[in-house]
Amino acid sequence: MDKAYEVYCLADPVFYDSPTLALGEDFDFAIARSALPEGCERYELDDWLVDNWPDVAMPRQGWKIHASSCLDNAEEILATVWNYCVPRRISFKFIRSRQLLFLRNRKYADRGASGKFVTIYPLDEPQLETILRELGALLDGQPGPYILSDLRWGSGPLYVRYGGFAERYCVGANGELALAIEDADGQLVPDQRGATFYVPPWTRLPDFLAPHLAARNQTTVADLPYVIEQALHFSNGGGLYTGVVKKSGDRVILKEARPHAGLAADRADAVTRLRCERDNLEKLGGLDVVPVLRDYFTLADHHFLVEDFIDGSTLAALLVERYPLTAKENDEATLAAYTSWVLELYGRVERAVAELHERGIVVGDLHPSNVMVRPDGRIVLVDLEIASAANEERQPTLADPAFSAPVGLTGVDVDRYALACIRLFLFMPLTSLLGLVPSKAEQFAEVIAEIFPVPREFLFDAVRVITGKRSEMGSGAVAALDLPPALEPDRAGWECARDSMVQAILSSATPQRDDRLFPGDIRQFTSGGLNVAHGAAGVLYALAATGGGRYAEYEDWLVSRATHPKPGTRLGFFDGLHGIAYVLERARSAP
Repeated sequence: MDKAYEVYCLADPVFYDSPTLALGEDFDFAIARSALPEGCERYELDDWLVDNWPDVAMPRQGWKIHASSCLDNAEEILATVWNYCVPRRISFKFIRSRQLLFLRNRKYADRGASGKFVTIYPLDEPQLETILRELGALLDGQPGPYILSDLRWGSGPLYVRYGGFAERYCVGANGELALAIEDADGQLVPDQRGATFYVPPWTRLPDFLAPHLAARNQTTVADLPYVIEQALHFSNGGGLYTGVVKKSGDRVILKEARPHAGLAADRADAVTRLRCERDNLEKLGGLDVVPVLRDYFTLADHHFLVEDFIDGSTLAALLVERYPLTAKENDEATLAAYTSWVLELYGRVERAVAELHERGIVVGDLHPSNVMVRPDGRIVLVDLEIASAANEERQPTLADPAFSAPVGLTGVDVDRYALACIRLFLFMPLTSLLGLVPSKAEQFAEVIAEIFPVPREFLFDAVRVITGKRSEMGSGAVAALDLPPALEPDRAGWECARDSMVQAILSSATPQRDDRLFPGDIRQFTSGGLNVAHGAAGVLYALAATGGGRYAEYEDWLVSRATHPKPGTRLGFFDGLHGIAYVLERARSAP
């Protein structure tokens, strides 16, 4: 899954939306509302505010400086940067509010961009050095997330990287547009913005940065009592690795946490959660349904938890391997065998969770990817970073939305809700819908009961937990759900489906907005909401081409905005003005 989608999910409960437009109660930093000195201009760029001096000619690329910050010291760091840069007419940009800064530092935020709060644009290398030395002294000691794409100046919070100042594009390796810089031959190439520090081969690291690169390279894993074999997973909060104990050869898992990064809804960082997991594993010592805690240490400010490697597969992976409805045909014996396997396995999962409850611990983030099944069938519950004491009655701050308890459920009821979702998920893996429509649980249960020979009480106990009411549904009760009619595979069925989709599209239209007409993929917020690929032109074309009708009001909306496109609007057919012109011309010439 592309983790970039998370921030757009947080802005609206139903549709992807831009966090810069949808944060109704967000307030800008005080400096974002302050008056500008004469000769300075300010403009918005996504979630940034840019303070620029038009009469100062900036290079199109070069070494730039980033300032990192936590949420609680952001105002102070921004004020220091402002007071330093403005009198010296140095251009810079900054994340305009604390809420937007929080979103940039969440657990699944972009690792390459995480931590970047202020960007400063030196005119040349001498000014780069001066700013680093002078501003670095003013900010020395201020905490902030480590910016993975950059080289840290001293102990931070200033970092540097070579990259573009101007917004230029080229075609990247995947065939899509990418931000670009010029190489030694003057050709535009992708501006690499990953999670590691990179110096383009045609440039060189300034001499005054060499000691800082050497200091960075001194940190290695060579002296650890473990050999790290493989990275399994990365998030903005850290990594997950397999390893081997050097002395014994035992296989282990190493979990990494970066300080001040990977924030959850309660603003707790990855280190806070890793310490929580360590404490929980200590409390649960002796149980074979959780990993054995081996070690906890720090390396270059990063925290590491070491636990036994669990040989087995996740419950989610086993479902993919065994699920019978992905096959073209199934007989009663196959469905019965799968049902028997699920019922027996689920019982072991439920008993494992009960063992934690007996120790007074709530899992909190219980879902099939956090349930390991050993080859002999034994269950191990992993990833206990948000587990809590049952008597704390806490609401989880991180959880899989397909198994996440609704607001108001706390303590062991959180796990009971997740277990109920797992019951349905193992037969019909569509429980992500339950957060929007809890009553879907009843429909799922009826459909499952029609297909699989599963005891109805098993299903409707889950329905009761999910919906909060006792279901009295029995055989033949599907009609009572007032479901839409079944669609027949003929023209009439197709037209019925199309008309239903058309009504859904029209009901979601937002003509009062300038950035988009219809909700859609997150790319409409980067490529624009007008184009064929992700915007209004594509939707209007599809409506007309499928017989869904033409809509003059929405065509006028598109014309008015395409006639005066925003700076940066692209020109191509798929995601630019050429495609929009084609759609409008077809509409004009249509009878």
